[in-house]
Amino acid sequence: MQILSGKELSAQVKSQVADKCMEFEKRFSRKPCLAVVLVGDNPASQTYVKSKKKACEELGIAHLDIDMDKSTSQDELLKCIASLNDDPAVDGILVQMPLPSQIDELAITNAICPEKDVDGFHPQNIGKLLLGQETLIACTPKGILRILDHYGIQTDGKDVCVLGRSNIVGKPMAALLMQKDRNATVTVCHSRSSNAQDYLKRADIIIAAVGHVNAVTSDMVKDGAVIIDVGINRVPDATKKTGYAIKGDVDYEDLSAKVSAMTPVPGGVGPMTIAMLMENTFIAACRREGVNPESFGNEVNC
Repeated sequence: MQILSGKELSAQVKSQVADKCMEFEKRFSRKPCLAVVLVGDNPASQTYVKSKKKACEELGIAHLDIDMDKSTSQDELLKCIASLNDDPAVDGILVQMPLPSQIDELAITNAICPEKDVDGFHPQNIGKLLLGQETLIACTPKGILRILDHYGIQTDGKDVCVLGRSNIVGKPMAALLMQKDRNATVTVCHSRSSNAQDYLKRADIIIAAVGHVNAVTSDMVKDGAVIIDVGINRVPDATKKTGYAIKGDVDYEDLSAKVSAMTPVPGGVGPMTIAMLMENTFIAACRREGVNPESFGNEVNC
């Protein structure tokens, strides 16, 4: 089985983005800038924000960190976003999810300027993605495509089963795979699919993004299938210092003898999501300066 290492690939991508950011700073006397808004004290969210800040520092991207209390109202958060939308020094805006219950996540997503929506979640960007137009692409699906391309896994004419229908992964992933430059035959299965195993069994490529362990086992897939595991699940493990282990959505050990290639967890899709966020921030900065991102050295997929 071939291990599809996102950790190794992300290091290559980040190195390329770092070079481009250095050139960007020379051209425009400033760094691309990412603003990250964290509302509340969710431990997982704090960890994610910390990893994004670290990546920015490594790549030469300026970062603006805004921490807001968990009691923050929706109006207060909307005012913060409006201020960032109007700030000429900010190229990308990311509001860390999930948000406290008093805040409507969709209203917040809609409030972010589409040109600064480096998460790729704004309806305008999602609509352009569906139509195959140039836009800021959601980071996880974009990272998955980069993994497939890097390891030479063809989607043209292949049966692909996307397990999960979230707005963050499942839906944009399916839309990207059915574009004319990908040409996959895509099936989306979810919690209400009565015959999901039938689709999984015939799929050449399975993208699992359902958020619970062992959602895919060896009896559900055909020999030689390719597995992309998006899941990040904390499973109690007394042998770990943290008290838990990180597992994906698929049974890695069970599948490893049957599939032809698979992403590990951790070290697969996760690192690529961060790398794509950094790349999207660079792309957003270029577009705001009116220059083509591809004019900076190595190719950047917009």
